[in-house]
Amino acid sequence: MTKILIYEDNSQLREVLSILINSDPKYLVQAAYGHCANAIEDIRKHVPDLVLMDIDMPFINGISGLKLLRDSGFKGKIIMLTVFDDNVNVLEAIKAGANGYILKKTPPAKILEYIEDALNGGAPMTSSIATQVLHMLADGKATRTSSFNLSAREKEVLDLLVDGYSYKMIADKLYISMDTVRSHIKKIYEKLQVNSKSEAVVKALRN
Repeated sequence: MTKILIYEDNSQLREVLSILINSDPKYLVQAAYGHCANAIEDIRKHVPDLVLMDIDMPFINGISGLKLLRDSGFKGKIIMLTVFDDNVNVLEAIKAGANGYILKKTPPAKILEYIEDALNGGAPMTSSIATQVLHMLADGKATRTSSFNLSAREKEVLDLLVDGYSYKMIADKLYISMDTVRSHIKKIYEKLQVNSKSEAVVKALRN
């Protein structure tokens, strides 16, 4: 059974999240706290597999709590669950080691899907957040793709993906076949050691 810890200052939402997650027999909410000022002690006590972390909390905010946990050596998954969808918070959370970033307005069933995704190595993001991250990556794509030993053509393909091009549009833009596009994307994922575009974005931003 997967052990989960929740940090959320809204008591009603804490209860709803606990009930929702405990409704799935695969998960167990060990505890739900209204702040993360004692996060390191909490983690040592409960040893969870995954943490759901709000951002706007008393004493210290969730991003500071996230940094505390990562600095303490916590290797479990941490998903930010928040109302904030601004670039600063998104980027800071990803750079600090968040495994996912989802909004509180996310439908309950989708939250369970996102938890499963993170546990399986994914990087779940609410669609509006993923769009922002793609735009942020596009703004600095040249420097962020250079450290992964990508070929010039692979960088072109990745940059077009970031800009929202479909496989067919990339093929047309670069005058190559769809099979060649797929081959380049496969190599990009291998070099970045990821399995999806969202994971590639997160990896690029962290580096």
